Amino acid sequence: MGPKTLQLPSQKIAYYESPGTGSSVILVHGNSSSGLSFQRQINGSLGEKHRLIAIDLPGHGDSEPFADMSEYSMPGYAGIVTAVAKELGMEDAVLVGWSLGGHIVLEAHNQLPRAKGFVIFGTPPLAFPPAMEEAFLPNPAVNVGFKADVTEAEARTYAASFFAPGVTVPEEPFVVDILRTDGNARAGLAASIKPDGYQDEVEIVANLSAPLAIFHGKDEQLVNKSYIAKLTIPTLWRNEIQVIPDAGHAPQWEQPERFNALLEEFIADVR
Repeated sequence: MGPKTLQLPSQKIAYYESPGTGSSVILVHGNSSSGLSFQRQINGSLGEKHRLIAIDLPGHGDSEPFADMSEYSMPGYAGIVTAVAKELGMEDAVLVGWSLGGHIVLEAHNQLPRAKGFVIFGTPPLAFPPAMEEAFLPNPAVNVGFKADVTEAEARTYAASFFAPGVTVPEEPFVVDILRTDGNARAGLAASIKPDGYQDEVEIVANLSAPLAIFHGKDEQLVNKSYIAKLTIPTLWRNEIQVIPDAGHAPQWEQPERFNALLEEFIADVR
């Protein structure tokens, strides 16, 4: 599964594309990951049916790093997702974001007003200041996601937090992706959590006109489902969070059949 490249005006972006020609879907990965985290969607029956694009964000995977560290922020990433969508003729795509990717697609919602719908998972919508202690479970591995320099041991600890407890962590792509990510991406993200550093996501989900699906691994180690359940989300798909059994923070990898079936049903509903 090799990446394609797209030359934006100031940035070279790598991405993975499925062979399908159906509905357009843009997949946005999490912190210190890459588009390879969606290979079980790209290479599966979902990808055979629909046109799936999995982006490598700047500084991640095979994409170039941002020249300016301050671009490692929700607005900076959202601008890249928007530019890729426009360049590839996917402005009406379903936008799917995992973890950090979910925050990014929410940030991009007003730049892509024709988007058919949004799917987020591993992503608790945050206001400002962010209620981190409520939104996230008490797991020290979260801190690795904001460190410029990460050791191999820390990378393995961080990757382990993506999965249900006791699951053997795949070396590739997860540990490898963490170690090859530009450290400035993590440090820059931490620095961007400041006033006016991102749009109020609690307000976004309360006022979103497009359907929003929220998936959640039942054995999630990082995100607090109870926090999300208390939010006002009028366009929440099926009026509830979709819980995926036997999965943690990365259900797209741990339970791809269930994840893909839910995503297929959402695509059908919003098409």
